[in-house]
Amino acid sequence: MGSSLPPKEANLFKVIVKSYETKQYKKGLKAADSILKKFPEHGETLSMKGLTLNCMDRKSEAYELVRRGLKNDLKSHVCWHVYGLLYRSDREYREAIKCYRNALRIDPDNIEILRDLSLLQAQMRDLSGFVETRQQLLSLKPNHRMNWIGFAVAHHLNSNSSKATEVLEAYEGTLEDDYPPENERYEHSEMLLYKISLFEERGILDRALEEMQKKESKIVDKLSFKEQMASVLFKLGRFDESESIYRSLLFMNPDNYKYFIAVQKCLGLYSDNGQYSADDVERLSALYNSLKEKYAWSSAVKRIPLDFLEGEKFQEAADNYVRPLLTKGVPSLFSDLSPLYEHPGKANILEQLFLKIEDSIRTSGCFPGCLQKEPPSTLLWTLFLISQHYDRRGQYDIALNKIDEAISHTPTVIDLYSVKGKILQHAGNFTAAAALADEARSMDLADRYLNSECVMQMLQADQVGLAEKTAVLFTKDGDQHNNLHDMQCMWYELASGESYYRQGDLGRALKNFLAVEKHYADMTEDQFDFHSYCLRKMTLRAYVSMLKFQDRLHAHEYFHKAAAGAIRCYMKLHDSPTKSSTEENDEMSKLSPAQRKKLRQKQKKAEARAKREAEEKQEDETALSNSSKSGKKQHARPVDLDPHGEKLIQIENPLAEATKYLKLLQNNSSDSLETHILSFELSMRKQKVLLAFQAVKQLIKLDEDNPDSHRCLIKFFHKINTLPGPVTDSEKLIWNVLEAERPDMRQLHGKSLVEVNRSFLEKHNASLMHRAAGAEMMYLLEPDKKMEAIKLIEDSTNITSSGHSVLGPVKEWQIQDCIDVHKLLETVFGDQDVANRWKARCAEHFPYSTYFEGIKSAVSAYYAVDHSLESSPENGIASNHQLKSKEGEQGSLNGTVHIVDDLSSLSIR
Repeated sequence: MGSSLPPKEANLFKVIVKSYETKQYKKGLKAADSILKKFPEHGETLSMKGLTLNCMDRKSEAYELVRRGLKNDLKSHVCWHVYGLLYRSDREYREAIKCYRNALRIDPDNIEILRDLSLLQAQMRDLSGFVETRQQLLSLKPNHRMNWIGFAVAHHLNSNSSKATEVLEAYEGTLEDDYPPENERYEHSEMLLYKISLFEERGILDRALEEMQKKESKIVDKLSFKEQMASVLFKLGRFDESESIYRSLLFMNPDNYKYFIAVQKCLGLYSDNGQYSADDVERLSALYNSLKEKYAWSSAVKRIPLDFLEGEKFQEAADNYVRPLLTKGVPSLFSDLSPLYEHPGKANILEQLFLKIEDSIRTSGCFPGCLQKEPPSTLLWTLFLISQHYDRRGQYDIALNKIDEAISHTPTVIDLYSVKGKILQHAGNFTAAAALADEARSMDLADRYLNSECVMQMLQADQVGLAEKTAVLFTKDGDQHNNLHDMQCMWYELASGESYYRQGDLGRALKNFLAVEKHYADMTEDQFDFHSYCLRKMTLRAYVSMLKFQDRLHAHEYFHKAAAGAIRCYMKLHDSPTKSSTEENDEMSKLSPAQRKKLRQKQKKAEARAKREAEEKQEDETALSNSSKSGKKQHARPVDLDPHGEKLIQIENPLAEATKYLKLLQNNSSDSLETHILSFELSMRKQKVLLAFQAVKQLIKLDEDNPDSHRCLIKFFHKINTLPGPVTDSEKLIWNVLEAERPDMRQLHGKSLVEVNRSFLEKHNASLMHRAAGAEMMYLLEPDKKMEAIKLIEDSTNITSSGHSVLGPVKEWQIQDCIDVHKLLETVFGDQDVANRWKARCAEHFPYSTYFEGIKSAVSAYYAVDHSLESSPENGIASNHQLKSKEGEQGSLNGTVHIVDDLSSLSIR
């Protein structure tokens, strides 16, 4: 580096490099300018100056200098390396790899460039190239531990575990017998455990066991060692030895469910589907009774038997489980029991048990069959549990009565208000639910969870402005909304995006959905630093696990919701383009190509000028706030020039944007029905027949009985049947493919679409949503049978689900399904009278629903919070009018929004 310079300037060049490495950028710039005064065209100095400017956020100057330096010295590996570093800082990894390869052509044995290249190859999952680069690093520096480990990990990631173990064993052969020294014991231990996991992954279990027994004294992480030993023994079929180790692990942690399940597997008493024979249940009961004697304080040993016990034994076990928790007052008890509601019959047994306990405590103050008096709070928590039970079963009247009684009993318990809000939310009154959540929040202003719960309820009630003001109470000072984005608060952005979508504000909805997508892109980038750190610190198992997690990152539920929301927004934009966009396109179409190009250039210049002015203004306004105590200026947050997402909806081809996110869903969430429903709708809009057919096939494969799968099947073949005959070669090819594939569709064998729809209705006659789908398709196929299709929906009955509640039948209709049917009658059938009749009928079934304007939705008495807590400014509770009058003040939110008498004046979903 700097070899073509005189000694004085060569030393200055070293100062530039050292200043860059130590982040003393001003010192580096000064040294670079000193060299460039004498040698203004020195390529390496120009490149290093550009790299320094890049670290000072002067990117345009940086790229200009680096390109100029490269142009002046194309055969300098430093210039190419610096160019690669510049691209890497902007996440242009493929371009950076090209630059590194050019640098290696000039200096093939440069350790730094090879190391940087290997990091990028790991990041981009160029695994064969990663193996090649790590091998080259090892051959150049074989006495470096990190090169051996990196080479082994590269082979493992490249699906060559056998070669990885060979490399690790070769590395161990270079070590002394007394290795490791005391300060490297952990790193060596991690390497040994990683090697054992490779043997286990390859299925060489005997070798893994032998290695563990031989190297036990050198392994520091005894917990991981025992877990891995037990796993290997189990796979070898040595169940007794494996069980013994798992029992020793239970002694260390008797609340670890994983260990209990492992003991069951060792004894042959585990079933993936939870179904057990009577003999197995007896053996399991004996097992857990013995474990209960040994670990009486363990919660897991009492809870797990509830999953496999039935009938009276289940009731007895559940009774013994809930009693101490009711006495203690554990708010999460219902969450713990809620999975049992998926087991047939257990919900009814639990209901009878809860009511029996309630009756006994009311009459005698004791649990049934017990003489010891319970504290008054036991009744409170029993009512709390029963209210959640009836909420789960959809019996909202009873649930509200129970929770109101609990509030009357002890008005100061915060959880009661939170649960009452959730009951009203499930009953369809989102505004009242938000008010109660805010009441709970105001009772403990320092509780972040209560604040977040309140924000979520407000967003579901479409009170976005109030939700944002409430959320920022727990953010840092300054640009509060951006703080939520910086903290990657995805639940907030998703709920906010859904709320804006419901309100028709597609710009803001897209803004929030795309913000979530950016978080996932940032998470992908965040792995970069770990490629070198984990190899250096030898956390190899965690590193490989992290890489596997990153490979399936976009399969996460939050990303799926964000991508699906963005796709829906883009499809809506395509169906109903914004007025400004349409007018602009009309105006542009009247211009010649040269004029259009000139106009676009002017628009880009104006946008760049506006951005520059906004950034300068932001720098002036935040110059003081962005300075640290030491006086050093901190990095300023970039200005958001489109806070409301207005530019996001001014796009020429919304379907092309939607396709980008659809591909991510298809690659990562292919087992989701929603992915293929969106694929079908998007392909039909783009008139991509084969892609739409592919989506239909996937839907039928995943769940042929789903109403949406049936809709897509009928819509697709109805569309195909109405198309004119093929003319072009491509159309003929598509037609031939469909003709060849159609016989494989079991639903269509020898049947017309009308017959297919009729068979679907006969099969699912008792389901509201299936009847609605069948009616919609009947109207599509036979428009003259509109009234018959409507009658099909209106004749649906809200039948009782399997099992009866002690205090009344449990109905099957869900409020969201009924809302969807109402929208179907309004939009597809276009009959407002029928829609109104359906709305009136649903109002009887869901009296608390504000959407259906149920009889109880407008009565403030059902939602008013118990006023035994005085609503005064001293205790931080403010009225709704006070909140409105103090919108800009943080303190204005430290209170509750009370429901006014006329709920129609409030925004409802």
